[in-house]
Amino acid sequence: MRDIERYHPEVRILQWNIQIDHVHMVAEIPPKYGVSMIVGKIKANTSRKVRSEGLVKGVYWGGAFWSPGFFSSTVGLDEEMIQKYVKYQEKVDTEEINLKMEL
Repeated sequence: MRDIERYHPEVRILQWNIQIDHVHMVAEIPPKYGVSMIVGKIKANTSRKVRSEGLVKGVYWGGAFWSPGFFSSTVGLDEEMIQKYVKYQEKVDTEEINLKMEL
């Protein structure tokens, strides 16, 4: 995922959490780039890398590694809290910890 920063140095990946079936990420994307363009490049690059290492051979069919959609939002809450949420997302999902996000 850091390759995006090499080709687009203004884009910064601040935090990510990779889970078995999805990824949470906090990124700074300047207005001159479309979010969908950057997400598309990240998906293409990560898919190519995973496939080249043969990690998913025979697991996926139809040529699709990632689903076609994604969710994005601007940070309207405390950015530090959002980064903490992303960092501990797996533990939140499994209810190992409970993060309170106060508005």
